[in-house]
Amino acid sequence: MDLRIFTEPQQGATYSTLLRVAKAAEDLGFDAFFRSDHYLKMGGVSGLPGPTDAWVTLAGLARETSRIRLGTLMTAATFRYPGPLAISVAQVDEMSGGRVELGLGSGWYEEEHTAYGLPFPSLKERFDRYEEQLAVITGLWRTPEGETFSFDGDHYRLVDSPALPKPAQRPGPPVLIGGAGKKRTPRLAAAYADEFNMPFANLPEVREQFDRVRQAVADAGRDAGSMTYSVAQVLCVGRDEEEVRRRAAAIGREPAELRENGLAGTPDEVVAKLEGFAAAGAARAYLQVLDLGDLDHLELVASKVMPRVR
Repeated sequence: MDLRIFTEPQQGATYSTLLRVAKAAEDLGFDAFFRSDHYLKMGGVSGLPGPTDAWVTLAGLARETSRIRLGTLMTAATFRYPGPLAISVAQVDEMSGGRVELGLGSGWYEEEHTAYGLPFPSLKERFDRYEEQLAVITGLWRTPEGETFSFDGDHYRLVDSPALPKPAQRPGPPVLIGGAGKKRTPRLAAAYADEFNMPFANLPEVREQFDRVRQAVADAGRDAGSMTYSVAQVLCVGRDEEEVRRRAAAIGREPAELRENGLAGTPDEVVAKLEGFAAAGAARAYLQVLDLGDLDHLELVASKVMPRVR
């Protein structure tokens, strides 16, 4: 199982902080550094110094790292038009030497849209726009050089686009889709995604959603092995119970609750939970690190968990 570091910078982080975490993750052997794409904090934290833009951040990291893969969980379709987003991601992919992955979602956090003047349509319209964005972005990337791409949707219309620039990865960077939706989400994953991610769910929920996506992949006529499955879980690991309590307190959580709803406890406990997700089909785990100043946390996982799950 690949282990990937997943951060939530809207809770309060500068680019310099994210760079330190990304470089530590690379040096320690983690597979990837991912970040959320949000413009407003959540919960009872200050959020200072304020949000950082996901793709500006990843562009910087693309030039300051050399091995680790980079991506979003998840970029919101409500934030950007699909054509410019396809250009941005392709450019960052080229800047990184082909290490970028695009997690794309429909958008859900209404308050951040209100705070920064972004339209927030109904759930149905958000999903309709999301589906069209997936079609446009993948269509632009997959159009052969020298040909043009056109699209006539209800929300987006492209006419004779040169479909440039091309990303370093061909036909394009891996696309990630995630979520617990029972019908449309699995269908969209089967149509457009290279990876399906189930975030912040327990093992039975993960199994059920993976099964839905597997069925959608089969119904779409895709090879079963063409889809990668992954989970995302909040991380709180300690060498002993005192360290677990300290790390839980630092992020405003309780150890018992984190053990139930995340990857928490001693390395042995975390390895056992990861093995359960692996048995359900997960090839990757995104470890949500909320205390970005605690690099010893990453070192502990790299030395005591990673060798046992790879």
